Amino acid sequence: MDWSLGEVESVAKARLPQMAFDYAQGGAGPERTLAENVAAFARYRFRPRFLVDVSKRDLSTRLLGRTHPVPFGLAPTAFHRLFHAEGEAGTARAAASRGVVHCVSTLSTTALEEVAQAGAPRWFQLYVHRDRALTRSLVERAKGAGYEALVWTVDAPVWALRERDRRNRFSLPPPLKLANFERYLDKAGGGADGLANYVNSQLDPSLTWDDLAWLKDVSGLPVLVKGLLTPEDAALAVERGADGMVVSNHGGRMLDHVPATLDALPGIVQEVRGRVPVLLDGGVRRGADVLVALALGADFALVGRQAVWGLAAGGEAGVARVLDLLREELDNAMALTGRRSVADVDASLVARV
Repeated sequence: MDWSLGEVESVAKARLPQMAFDYAQGGAGPERTLAENVAAFARYRFRPRFLVDVSKRDLSTRLLGRTHPVPFGLAPTAFHRLFHAEGEAGTARAAASRGVVHCVSTLSTTALEEVAQAGAPRWFQLYVHRDRALTRSLVERAKGAGYEALVWTVDAPVWALRERDRRNRFSLPPPLKLANFERYLDKAGGGADGLANYVNSQLDPSLTWDDLAWLKDVSGLPVLVKGLLTPEDAALAVERGADGMVVSNHGGRMLDHVPATLDALPGIVQEVRGRVPVLLDGGVRRGADVLVALALGADFALVGRQAVWGLAAGGEAGVARVLDLLREELDNAMALTGRRSVADVDASLVARV
């Protein structure tokens, strides 16, 4: 494989059915927010400093009790077997080989226990379902399989309106399945369609901040609240005991007409004042994007679509190449801007144009 990060999407598109490609690439509504997530990074320019000794550089960072080799990880994305037969297990093996944290989606096509066997540092992305016993069961399974944190996604009280998926009449083609829910087939009425309908019905629009205390109590794990876009919600997350948050708009896939995550980030960082980690996803396509996010106050970035394209382009090896290229680009950008470590990165590094 000799493709670059700028080419991997095209490589993936050539290998995927249109329905699968549109599912991964697409967003909600007219996809304005999807485009803005990427465009926001182009609104910043680096302010490099020279005659700094950058002969040795340290890309590591400390987060949730673990030292990570790079300040980015893999965002939760659904249905990896839709893109390659190796599925989430292949993604996890690539992450493990590079020591990169992998956030595994509730809507995985490989059971969370099987994904865990790869040995990657791992978090579990969770929707709190109407059926709290179902939620508790998923949490207990994740904890038992060595997942180190929960990433509670809160920006999906109902499913989004995605025009591409409607046009394609998207559904998981047999024999793919929602692997984390197979044991609940008796509740779902049997069959893949019944299971999908059951999972869809479990979204709970009645969730409130009170449910964070319940989730922390039943899990005993750190809980990151994912999907925040305003300082007001960031303040509530800290007040209610969140262990961190992910500034996210679901990759532009849930509600259109909301801000790009990079544009929302500075206000949230200012509100949080370092009390808990602030992570960012949405629009991160290159190593330099990670550096911009760090400069604007993010503690860590999560990469979604690029990893999916890498998986489609080459399975485990494709994801590993994406991770290597991201690291190489980040390291190069740090050297060329006079930053020796993540701790050296601050707002003076960038200017908005």
